[in-house]
Amino acid sequence: MSLLIRKVTLLDPRSDFHNKTVDVLWGDGEIQKIAPEIQVDAQQIIEFQGAYISAGWIDIFADYCEPGYEQKETIATGLQAAAAGGFTEVFTVPNTFPTVSNKSAVQYLLQKSKAHVVSLHPLGAISQEIEGKSLAEMHDMYAYGAIAFSDGWKPLQHPGLMLKALEYIKAFNGILIQMPIDQALASGGLMHEGIRSTQLGMPGVPILAETLMIHRDIELLRYTGSRLHITGVSTAEGVQMIREAKKEGLHITCSVTPYHLYFTDEALQTYDSLFKVAPVLRSEKDREALMAGLADGTIDCITSHHRPQDKDAKDKEFAYAADGMNLQEITYAVANSATSGKVPFERIIDALSITPAKIFKGGDSPKIEEKYKGGLTIFTKEDTYVLEEKNIFSASTNNPFLQHTLKGRVIGIINKGQIHLNT
Repeated sequence: MSLLIRKVTLLDPRSDFHNKTVDVLWGDGEIQKIAPEIQVDAQQIIEFQGAYISAGWIDIFADYCEPGYEQKETIATGLQAAAAGGFTEVFTVPNTFPTVSNKSAVQYLLQKSKAHVVSLHPLGAISQEIEGKSLAEMHDMYAYGAIAFSDGWKPLQHPGLMLKALEYIKAFNGILIQMPIDQALASGGLMHEGIRSTQLGMPGVPILAETLMIHRDIELLRYTGSRLHITGVSTAEGVQMIREAKKEGLHITCSVTPYHLYFTDEALQTYDSLFKVAPVLRSEKDREALMAGLADGTIDCITSHHRPQDKDAKDKEFAYAADGMNLQEITYAVANSATSGKVPFERIIDALSITPAKIFKGGDSPKIEEKYKGGLTIFTKEDTYVLEEKNIFSASTNNPFLQHTLKGRVIGIINKGQIHLNT
């Protein structure tokens, strides 16, 4: 299969073709030619006005719910959503039933997903059965394909066990992924603690629930000299703590969700459970700090925190509704819409592609040039469209962006010698 992509702007600061409008010929699993104009008989030709191409996007924190919760999402529907969203690689959280706490669970996920155009990388649990009591078989899981380790939606609370985990992964240069939530301080909270929570009469989650956890984990990281990634940072104070830790030279990185870039606690005025997420939506001051942190590179990655929920889990009173947004296939469009004019466009694409690859796959990924065999994502920047339920590939629709206009469209992806184009 050969594909000719005409008049596309290539985004890869390491490439000689960076920011140049070129033709790209792909075939036999690699880029065969890049030139200002290519005249060749290709099996398929695409040309979209204002199209871009970059290294394949990587989503480092998504929930596919299988095994155990297939009514919310399956591996098949999740990977379809990922492809539609421009992701060539996805890391899946271990909060399944049974949990991803051993090598057999890792092998199951890899086997189930191996034929798909999107590469699935399991996150292994830090603790056995995600109970936070004893370490899981991290070395075995790593040997069989776990790309990193996390207790997912149940961030590890016990400092002694976190210390042991950070020490243990040093043997194979592993990395832990942690959501910054102190569950004792967040217990009972439904939204950001502030003026709006008082006005709405809902118990709040204090900023301290995030900053205390980040402070604890930075101290443990400093002590062990290990590697840590904070995902879902949501507060100005949290961003600043990570910024200072990076200046110190600690091996800490972090990511932000598109909905924390887009929404604030103002969105909860209608008590709509679609806006119930963890970490909670914060203030406008926090949102602006996230923008600044993403722009200056303090925040390394953008990740979906894709968390599908069945209708019954969301269609109830706010206090009893489940957390999460179904967001993987519009992660780019939401982030692009939210950051337009505030964060350089190239930084957004870097946060989806080159930087996550560098953090989690060891060193710089190959630059885009002739003979490049890696994943590719093709997309636009200025196209707008209205999100409709009929166009959602995920099995769930707990998505507050339905009937909203979004900016930036994914045209398709190339990965593992396969082509997927959105129709």
